[in-house]
Amino acid sequence: MIKAGKVSVNKQVVTELGFKADENDLIEVEGKLLKNEEKVVYLLNKPKNVISSASDDRGRKTVTDIIDSPYRLYPLGRLDFDSSGLILLSNDGELMQRLIHPKFEVEKTYEVTLDGMIREDELDKIRKGVRVEDYVTAPAKVELLRTNQNKYTSFLEVTIHEGRNREIRKMFKAIGYKVVKLHRIREANLELGNLKSGEYRRLKPFEVKKLKAYLDRSDD
Repeated sequence: MIKAGKVSVNKQVVTELGFKADENDLIEVEGKLLKNEEKVVYLLNKPKNVISSASDDRGRKTVTDIIDSPYRLYPLGRLDFDSSGLILLSNDGELMQRLIHPKFEVEKTYEVTLDGMIREDELDKIRKGVRVEDYVTAPAKVELLRTNQNKYTSFLEVTIHEGRNREIRKMFKAIGYKVVKLHRIREANLELGNLKSGEYRRLKPFEVKKLKAYLDRSDD
């Protein structure tokens, strides 16, 4: 459409691919003015067995299938197919980049259930960082909440900021434990709260402002 001369910026036709326009510029396509879409953020309690994507070529259910919204949403980051809990969705591309960029070290907190009775000295390894494949994980915050001897399980709260693919599962596998349940309860300064599995809500303006202030701390 650009090559065909159907796009204009401030009433001037542009034919250069990659032409940069400012958010305050008047952009028209075939004579129709484009309007800036309102930026929104949703917080979803993702169920297990749902894809953290806007679409899936295998026809599986995605997080965007759950939310009934007039906006075209994208997940801000990812949450494993077999994990549940807090995930954010938005049409704000800039916010997405800031949330997922390693520079901002966005903390994410999970409730983790392990198969086995883990010891404090083993937790110290996670706190210091363990070798996973070809890298060493960043130090994590780990709290042992309780154990169940009858079911031979341990319940932990784990906070990380790297967020590599299946990182928590790999961390505990590296010290001989299997994660049987992974549920995210917090990201940045946002809490999952009492949302039930599959429920969601739109963030209020003050919550979005606080989230952006949290990210701004890395620019200081």
